[in-house]
Amino acid sequence: MTEAHWLTAVEASRAFAAKTLSPVELVTALLARIEKLDPKLNAFIRLDAEGAMGAARAAEAEIAQGRIRGPLHGVPVGVKDIIDVATLPTTCHSQVLVNNIAKTDAVVIQKLRQAGAIIMGKMSTHEFAIGGPSFDLPFPPARNPWNPDYHPGGSSSGSGAGVCAGLFPVALGSDTGGSVRNPASACGIVGLKPTYGLVSRRGVFPLSFTLDHVGPLTRTVADNALMLDAIAGHDPADPGSTATQARYFGRMLDRGVRGLRIGFVRHFHETDMPAHPEVTAGLEDVARILQAEGAEVRTVTLPSLNEFSGINRVILCSEAWSIHAPWLRDRPGEYGQLSRRRLLPGAFMTAGDYVGAQRRRLELIAAVEDALREYDVLLCASSMDPSSRMDDPEETARTYPRQARSPFNVTGHPALAMMAGLSSGGLPVSVQFVGRYFDDATVLRVAAAYERATPWHKKRPPIG
Repeated sequence: MTEAHWLTAVEASRAFAAKTLSPVELVTALLARIEKLDPKLNAFIRLDAEGAMGAARAAEAEIAQGRIRGPLHGVPVGVKDIIDVATLPTTCHSQVLVNNIAKTDAVVIQKLRQAGAIIMGKMSTHEFAIGGPSFDLPFPPARNPWNPDYHPGGSSSGSGAGVCAGLFPVALGSDTGGSVRNPASACGIVGLKPTYGLVSRRGVFPLSFTLDHVGPLTRTVADNALMLDAIAGHDPADPGSTATQARYFGRMLDRGVRGLRIGFVRHFHETDMPAHPEVTAGLEDVARILQAEGAEVRTVTLPSLNEFSGINRVILCSEAWSIHAPWLRDRPGEYGQLSRRRLLPGAFMTAGDYVGAQRRRLELIAAVEDALREYDVLLCASSMDPSSRMDDPEETARTYPRQARSPFNVTGHPALAMMAGLSSGGLPVSVQFVGRYFDDATVLRVAAAYERATPWHKKRPPIG
């Protein structure tokens, strides 16, 4: 059998049913791996070993009684530390909230517990989900399992690193300008930003009310669909939540792509923001493979990537300032340098800037909607470069904004990033798939077809 720490959620669930593995055995194996590897990776801010083991015993007892809550029953999950887990600190990786104990579970945690999942603990993030890999915070930054000298992407950095390294099979992150898809890209795993409004954000510390999403990070597309099934659903107490009939997100994973129309947004990485040659080669290979699998792939044009990025920046900075202004005025020294630098521009945004950005946002949404009337899914870059070294802040500052993820925070369409190869330096390169509103299932369908046709999901980082 596959080593326990590399089991996917699907495989773990099957092993539980076959009684070849128990939740207690799985959590025990994962705790041993965390003890061995996390000192090198810093994926955890707070490991809840006692709580995880207690939940594993309870899940095991329910299995013995024939009570299975769902496919995530007994499956361990890592949780980004901006998401409330009752009795654990929600620090947002910041001195500002270092003693902030959550009184209740976030809605997504409630849903995971209802599905039988086991919460392993709270994962490293960029400070308030906006900073970067920083060494001036209360906790060290997470590192990339492919090479711990490199960053793992962010801001859901610990969630991505932990899934990649086999510390747990699945995790939750948040995505305001790409923060689920960036670690998915840097760590070579699968990260989905669901349709805006599909997953509740209640109990998640906000960064930007109209851009924030919560989404799953996994090693396989099937696990991603399982996670989305568990966490999706209308929450009337979340103003951004939408009542929708969308569900059973893995229902089309085996259908392949024959007959689907895929629009390749080449100008994002060819002219708007020229990508690293190995990223470009990887994207062309993705298009070739999908064509070979029966899809029709044609070039499509959207507004400039730089315009999408600019609109995202104005909205994010304006909304984030409305949240952080009191603390930044009264306690600026408790912020790390990177997050303080990224939050302060919001103080200089005017109402006219914000309203103008929101008006242009509607036009950008309309442009993507027009493209998706002709195509079932869009294909484009995620990161324009492989990850950079942790000890090279200048290169990190240069490459971090070089991405095509923020357009789909602006528009709210579902977007998935996954591994599309390894660079000559042994680091993942990635691809992004984008779909119609509440058609996350088709995005997952295309991703699953690509996954089956390639070996990348079977690759493991050399960390151990």
